[in-house]
Amino acid sequence: MIKRFIYAAFLAALWHWGIELKTVLLGGFLVLLVTYTVVPLFYHYNGWLQRHLVFLTFVNYPKGIDFDKPENEGLPGTRNFYVETEDNIRVGVWHILPASLIDTAEAAENRTEFFNNSLCDDRPVLLYLHGNTASRAVPHRVELYKLLRKMDYHVVAFDYRGYADSSKVVPTETGIVHDACVVYRYVKERVGTSPLVVWGHSLGTGVSCHAVSHMCLSGEPPTALILESPFNNIKDEIRYHPLTSIFRKMPKFEWLFLTPLSSNGIDFRSDEHIAHINTPILILHAEDDLVVPYMLGHKLYEVAKKIRPKDADLIQFKGFESKHGYAHKFIYMAPELPQIIRQFFNEAKIKIDSSN
Repeated sequence: MIKRFIYAAFLAALWHWGIELKTVLLGGFLVLLVTYTVVPLFYHYNGWLQRHLVFLTFVNYPKGIDFDKPENEGLPGTRNFYVETEDNIRVGVWHILPASLIDTAEAAENRTEFFNNSLCDDRPVLLYLHGNTASRAVPHRVELYKLLRKMDYHVVAFDYRGYADSSKVVPTETGIVHDACVVYRYVKERVGTSPLVVWGHSLGTGVSCHAVSHMCLSGEPPTALILESPFNNIKDEIRYHPLTSIFRKMPKFEWLFLTPLSSNGIDFRSDEHIAHINTPILILHAEDDLVVPYMLGHKLYEVAKKIRPKDADLIQFKGFESKHGYAHKFIYMAPELPQIIRQFFNEAKIKIDSSN
């Protein structure tokens, strides 16, 4: 109603400023035609556009990142390397050491060997799966890595195919989930008895739930799963995203915007995949998240409690009040976050070697 009033007021203003009424009405009609007919139909029949709106590989910031020099981004004691996930496709990876190992790494004769061997030192290893824009070097992601390394945890972060310095191919859900599974197995082969935790953020929660469901079904589950700002499924995420608000009440909204997704390799049905995840789960969500509304994260939590096996491990939901301003990207700023993580590990009976 408010949007219609603003639109009508704008047209009235144009008329008041001396533009002919006929021109004003024609212009208004064309705007409505393009907005509510041309744009929705162009989206509906254009798989390329759908994929590029979900996987924003063209949004690339900050500029000029040298991924071989993560120390330039404030991450000393970090190794850059590449993992081939299938023929002619490789992904760029950072292994960020715990704070207590940074100085030792600098003095190591064989740096690669030191990094690989360090993964089995019984400190937790967190595999981070990022959202749908930019790279592993984005500032809010780097700040989370710093927080986790300060807790003396290892962090392994990578860019899916199509992103940053990974192979330049158009991503699909199947492709990036495959990337996640391959990198996970690469890390798992090297961690020994160290806890291995998958951490997904935003779109990365959809990747995480899909990938971890495969891991659990194949008998190689991670020690735990942490979901930051998750949605329950991609259709609800698009339905409630701010960019679709002007189309939401259209009679054919679902057919125009949601139905085509599956045929273009975009499903992300976390509320189905989570049924197969019997490892401990922690969900983090801020009430003022506009990108992925809080209710979608809570809906995933409620569904998980109902459909996971009765003998499945712990699941927790931690919400953050709007007054803190953490929104979609800044939960890492919560002073209590380290304690939330440690308490979750403790309640999930995840052993952390405190002697290191």
